[in-house]
Amino acid sequence: MATEAKKAWWRDPSVGLDLIRIYLGIGLMVRGALFISEPEVLLEFLKRSHMWFLPLALSQYVVAAHLCGGILLALGLGTRLAAAVQIPPLIGAVLFVHIGEGLLRGGQSLEFAMLVLAMLSAFTVFGSGRVSLDAWLAKRNAEVQGNLDSEPTESAVDETDEEHAHAHL
Repeated sequence: MATEAKKAWWRDPSVGLDLIRIYLGIGLMVRGALFISEPEVLLEFLKRSHMWFLPLALSQYVVAAHLCGGILLALGLGTRLAAAVQIPPLIGAVLFVHIGEGLLRGGQSLEFAMLVLAMLSAFTVFGSGRVSLDAWLAKRNAEVQGNLDSEPTESAVDETDEEHAHAHL
């Protein structure tokens, strides 16, 4: 009988969630790259505020959140934070950009933005899964901590060892 840690990867539902996280991260990274290559797309969305500083600051935040956060999501590194920093731009996209389009339209931009917002919220709450740098770092940290706990204490070391006496000062 296989333990939970040794379960075959194709039978582990968390791997499916990891694949969704990776796809979401890549998609958001591509969206950030699109906003860099075609800034007029993002600035057109933000022009409705009729201020000069707010659209500029928001566009910088959205690009950084999507580009950097997307990469981190795809890698599964700092997953909760990477997802959380992308929630405000998605709330803005849902409430200010796509809400006027309504549901069940041809482009389905509102539905898609709401789906991405829901997925980011889930990853903010639950974090990354088994196939992530977060999981790898946690496992490695646990292994290192386990090795440190098993090292001999000072009292267990032979103090007559002159070659290593400097280490016992």
